[in-house]
Amino acid sequence: MLKHAVIPFLVGASLLAAAPFAQAATNLVFCSEGSPAGFDPGQYTTGTDFDASAETMFNRLTQFERGGTAVIPGLATSWDISPDVKEYTFHLREGVKFHTTPYFTPTRNFNADDVLFTFNRMISKDDPFRKAYPTEFPYFTDMGMDTNIAKIEKIDEHTVKFVLNTVDAAFIQNMAMSFASIQSAEYAAKLLKEGKPGDINQKPIGTGPFVFKSYQKDSNIRYTGNKDYWKPEDVKIDNLIFAITTDPSVRIQKLKKNECQVTLFPRPADLKALGEDKELKLPNQAGFNLGYIAYNVMPVLKGQTTPNPLADLKVRQALDMAVNKPQIIDSVYQGAGQLAVNAMPPTQWSYDTTIKDAKYDPEKAKELLKEAGVKEGTQITLWAMPVQRPYNPNAKLMAEMLQSDWKKIGLNVNIVSYEWGEYIKRSKGGENQAMIIGWSGDNGDPDNWLGTLFGCDALNGNNFSKWCDKPYDALIKQAKATPDQAKRVELYKQAQHILKDAVPMTPIAHSTVYQPMRNTVQDFKISPFGLNSFYGVSVSK
Repeated sequence: MLKHAVIPFLVGASLLAAAPFAQAATNLVFCSEGSPAGFDPGQYTTGTDFDASAETMFNRLTQFERGGTAVIPGLATSWDISPDVKEYTFHLREGVKFHTTPYFTPTRNFNADDVLFTFNRMISKDDPFRKAYPTEFPYFTDMGMDTNIAKIEKIDEHTVKFVLNTVDAAFIQNMAMSFASIQSAEYAAKLLKEGKPGDINQKPIGTGPFVFKSYQKDSNIRYTGNKDYWKPEDVKIDNLIFAITTDPSVRIQKLKKNECQVTLFPRPADLKALGEDKELKLPNQAGFNLGYIAYNVMPVLKGQTTPNPLADLKVRQALDMAVNKPQIIDSVYQGAGQLAVNAMPPTQWSYDTTIKDAKYDPEKAKELLKEAGVKEGTQITLWAMPVQRPYNPNAKLMAEMLQSDWKKIGLNVNIVSYEWGEYIKRSKGGENQAMIIGWSGDNGDPDNWLGTLFGCDALNGNNFSKWCDKPYDALIKQAKATPDQAKRVELYKQAQHILKDAVPMTPIAHSTVYQPMRNTVQDFKISPFGLNSFYGVSVSK
C-alpha cells in the first residue's frame, strides 16, 4: 500500500499544529478504529473501508438521508422507472466537479461517461481498466448485480439508463450503497495511459465533500474540505483527520483530552464515565446490526487436506447449542446488547418471530458430536476479529468465552486472528473454520442480510459460511424479484426457517450503538448502517 511522506502522528493536537493549516480553519479529528485496505469503495465490504472512502470522498447516484434509511437524490437529481420495473433512467446532476489534487486536474465535470465506467468495470472482466488492474467487487457480485444488469445506456451527457434482466425490488436502495460510488472515467483513462491503474485504490478521486490529502498506514488519513462541492452547505470542516487508534481505551483518552472530537465503539465498561463527563455527549440508538459466529461448511478448508468436521450438520448443531449466549451478552455487551435469534435484527421488516433458538444443552451437544464421529479432544480453529465493530465490542473476550463453552463439550479450540484487512480477505477466500464476524445493514432491505450474507452469489464474498442451499437461494431470489412487499415477506420467512435449520451460523447479539463526541461537535448523525459521515457536521469554537 502506498505510503505518502507525512509527519508522523503523535496526538490530535500536535497533528493539527504540524500541518500548514490556516489560522481560522475548522478542524475535526476522528479517532477511527483501523486502517482501510484501500480507497476504491467498489472493492470492499467493511465499514472501516467505507468510512475512509465512500463516506468522505465519493457520491452515489442516489444516497441515504443522513442518519436515516430514506433514499434521496445524489448525483442523480431524479429517476424514472419503467412499468415492468426493469428499466431505470437516471437524470444526472449538472455542474458537479471531480476533485483537483496534486496528482489529477479534471478537464470536465461529472457526466454519463463516469457512470458507465464505474459500473462496466464491475460488470465485465473484459473491461480494459479491469484487465489492466484485475480486482474483484465482492459486494456488487454478492448481490448478483453483475449478472442482473443487462446493459447500461448513455442517452445523453446527463442521462443514463440501466436495463435489468429481472426485477430487483431494492435497486434504488442498492445504488445508494457505498460500493456504488462513482469514479472518474477521465482519471481512470489517465491512469491507464500511464500504466498505473492501481493508483485508483491509493490516490482516490471522487466528487464527495472531502478531498484526499495523504495516508500513513496505522497512523492517520488527512482530507481537506471540498470547496467546489455541489452542495456547499454540507462542507463545514476545512481539515478532517482520521487518527487511526485501534485501542478503545486510548481512543477514549484522546477524546477526553480533545485530541480527537469524535470516536466510536467505546467499551461497555466506559459508558458510565463517558456519560458523566460534562465536556462530552454520548448519543446512542438501537443498532441495525448482528454479531454472529459463521461456520465454514466446506468439506475441506482452503489450504487443508483433512476433512472439515463443521461440514457435518450435527457438529454445527452441537456448537450452536453449546454457546451460552446470555453469559456472553452479559460479559461482552454489558447491558448494551440484545440476544439475537435470527439472521437479521427484529427491526428489519419480514423478520420471522416464530423462529426460536435451540435450547442451551451441552450434554445434548456431546451426544451429537459422538454421533458425528468427532472424538473428544478434536481441535477446531476459531477466528477472532482484531477490531471493534458496531455489532461486537470485544471479539477477543467473546472468543475466549466460546473456547470455554466448546471445551465443555470436548473440543479444543485454537483462537487465531489477523490484521483486519487480512482477516476479511482470508475468510472470503475460505480459510476460516469457525469465525466471529457480524454485519450492519446497508440499505434497509431483507436481501441485504439473507442474500448478501448467505446467498449462493455471495460464496466468494460475505458468505463466510460458504453455505449454498438451492431451495433457500431460489426463495430469496424470488423475493428480490417480487415488487409486492407482502409476497416478499412470506418468501423471506420461508427462507429464514431453512437457514435456521441448516445452522451455517449462530446469531449472538444485536448491539446498541454509542457514539462519544465532544460537545463542540454539531449535527453529527448516527448512521443506521454503522457508517461515520462528516458532511453536514460542524465544530463550534
